[in-house]
Amino acid sequence: MITKNIQSQGYVKPRDRDITMRSKQDEFSKTAREASTTKTKLTCRNAPPSPLLFIKSVLIQNAEQEHILDTTEIEGEIMSEGEIMSEGEDFPIDDAEDIDDSTNAEEPQQQQDFVFEDDSVQGFFSHKGSVYTVAINPKDDNIVASGGGDDIAYVWARDSGEAVFALQKHKDSVISVDFSSSGEYLATASMDGTVNVYKSGLDSVYHTFDGPDEIVWIDWHPHGNVFLAGANDSSIWMFNAVSKSCMNVFYGHSAPLTCGQFTNSGKNIVSGAEDGSLHIWNPTNGSVIQKFTSNDKRFHQDAITCIALNSDDSIILTGSVDNTAKLTHKNGTILGSLENHTDSIESVGISDTNNYAATGSVDGSICIWDINTLRIRNTFRHDDAVTKIKWHKNAPLLTSISSDCTARVWDARSGECVRIWKGHQDAILDFALTQDCSSIVTASDDNCCLVFA
Repeated sequence: MITKNIQSQGYVKPRDRDITMRSKQDEFSKTAREASTTKTKLTCRNAPPSPLLFIKSVLIQNAEQEHILDTTEIEGEIMSEGEIMSEGEDFPIDDAEDIDDSTNAEEPQQQQDFVFEDDSVQGFFSHKGSVYTVAINPKDDNIVASGGGDDIAYVWARDSGEAVFALQKHKDSVISVDFSSSGEYLATASMDGTVNVYKSGLDSVYHTFDGPDEIVWIDWHPHGNVFLAGANDSSIWMFNAVSKSCMNVFYGHSAPLTCGQFTNSGKNIVSGAEDGSLHIWNPTNGSVIQKFTSNDKRFHQDAITCIALNSDDSIILTGSVDNTAKLTHKNGTILGSLENHTDSIESVGISDTNNYAATGSVDGSICIWDINTLRIRNTFRHDDAVTKIKWHKNAPLLTSISSDCTARVWDARSGECVRIWKGHQDAILDFALTQDCSSIVTASDDNCCLVFA
């Protein structure tokens, strides 16, 4: 299984990767692309190889651009590691024969040792680029939507893997897809600053919403046909899908938005930004009810990456690039700091069955915390960066995905890894759980969506 050492280089989210790709696109020649694609790579379920994989390793934030060697340079590198033969010097034939024999002898052994495991029960392979986002219709677990770097979102069937609709193409990557709580509407959000909304049963756009500079995330109201769009220009837009109107625009952060959502009750909005600030909003008048900033040394000192709330919306959990998670109360109190990770925290969650919180990090670890004592109960580990975690409903179980190409299910009480699902050939970037949590659908950098059960 091919993996990417994202942990050592710094995990890059899809949005950041696409921004870098656009700025560096002209720097990579056709020759370099062709040379890169000669690397041996299994293709899951006959999916086409990704045209983006060859530049992924150089698109890590703040990393130096790699130099792709042409054939002449490669030969020079090889010769520099051994004896440099002078012109006319005889090559030791016996040694050459030994080398050929040993090389031939090793090839069958290498082929025998390489075993590709695929635990998926179905897959979707129509995307022509990395798949960044996936969602399952809350009223029909068989209807799935996905979107990615090919600027297209699809609606497809989970049981057959067949495409139902290829939705209208955006002008830039589809960064988020999401169904309304009723399942009647589907929104596809793009880095081009637009959100296309589709109504159930229609393959044409019901309405296109625009206004934000560059959309980072979207979230539907838990009880209505209203959704939020957080943008790179530090604004949050609230749209009504039924009336096709903009209801409000929220300004208050001083840096690009990174995460946000309606509270579970739908009465408030919470949002986090690159300036390390957390805001609680009144959606009716757009006012800020509570605000936490980096000016308070007890709070985050770097960008907030993720956010979660407990079932009654009283406690907010945030993760940050500063390697910490913070527990805050809606009344403005900082409850505590969860500190054990050695790299950025990319995903957080609060269980609805007990007082457990979970944090997943680029360092490959997942920590389970007791909210009452702020102490670690268990630590789980992937072989590479953890990209997303999600608690199961009404169970002490947690599903996680990683750049190590696996999805795993953990028991938070016993510390046991209940399931390991393999099948992807590159980093898994997103996943969605069915309503009964018995099955998941994953989205990956290998251009594939896979179904595990």
